[in-house]
Amino acid sequence: MLTIMIKLSKGMAKRRVSHGARPHLTAELDASKLRVTKALHPSKLPLAEELAFGSHTTDHILQVRWTADEGWFAPQIVPYQKLALDPAAAVLLYGFEYFEGMKAKPGYSLYLRLVIIATNSNLGVTAPTAALLYCVACPVGLYFSAGFKAINLEATASAVATRAWPGGAGNYKIGGNYASCIAPEKAAKARGFQQLLWLFGDDDRITEAGTMNLFVVLQIGDEERFKLVTPPLDGMILPGVTRDCVLSLVRERLAPAGWIVSERDICMTEVVHAAVAGKLIEAFGTGTAAIVSPIRTIKYRDRLVHCGLSRHQNASAITALMKGWIEARQYAVEEHC
Repeated sequence: MLTIMIKLSKGMAKRRVSHGARPHLTAELDASKLRVTKALHPSKLPLAEELAFGSHTTDHILQVRWTADEGWFAPQIVPYQKLALDPAAAVLLYGFEYFEGMKAKPGYSLYLRLVIIATNSNLGVTAPTAALLYCVACPVGLYFSAGFKAINLEATASAVATRAWPGGAGNYKIGGNYASCIAPEKAAKARGFQQLLWLFGDDDRITEAGTMNLFVVLQIGDEERFKLVTPPLDGMILPGVTRDCVLSLVRERLAPAGWIVSERDICMTEVVHAAVAGKLIEAFGTGTAAIVSPIRTIKYRDRLVHCGLSRHQNASAITALMKGWIEARQYAVEEHC
């Protein structure tokens, strides 16, 4: 885990010149300096069915301080505790923060949330001069309480609500991308949909769902050939690791059998026409938390688009195949370099 943090920190450990003084190198993040302070009273691991996503944390937290003058301090693993921040901290006033998530271990999953926040206090809008990098570890069960079952999405046009836009920061996990989504997502859930599918532009171009990149499987003409289509990395969607895994697996294992992989713009009208013509074979979402989520329907304007599943199916063949292939590599059942 510290190796990942070191990679994240390389851009912050640069040569610094201050008021004519001789330049000096700030300290890089050094995992060998890790200090561990154990919690005195370890808690008991809850039952798997009690582990609603993000509701429990481990007894310890990893923290690493950084300043522009000194660089990275020694990393510490300490008992889980609250953070003390100045009321004028840049993360509170101007949203200087970034986070990432990943999972480890079979059975119980251990979800790792890495966060970096600006901690310098200054009412002026300036580049951060102090930061805290920390990692919260959460034992988790299934992301969706219903398990590996198909979900329903509601598509929303950008004229109604917008998650990201060209030239913005939609391709980064920063807090400012999420707060504005809560109200429309809450309304969609009240109407019976698990997530929103965010569209953009006058042509209702698909971007991504609330916590997932989106894939659709389309039949090519009247042939027994198929193409996997997903929106491109155009700066408005997250470059998901699971998204990349699916693309790599399909290119490696299904492309030799005639599958076409296409990272391109796809509009909801194309999905609707494919569904009407019987060419929409299936749709699924990908993300760190849920891995792969089959999609049953997408509500678009005044119609409900069915995504290839029969009433009694919870997942189509390709969706289940992707989940199995990814988990085999995650859990080291299958060796992969």
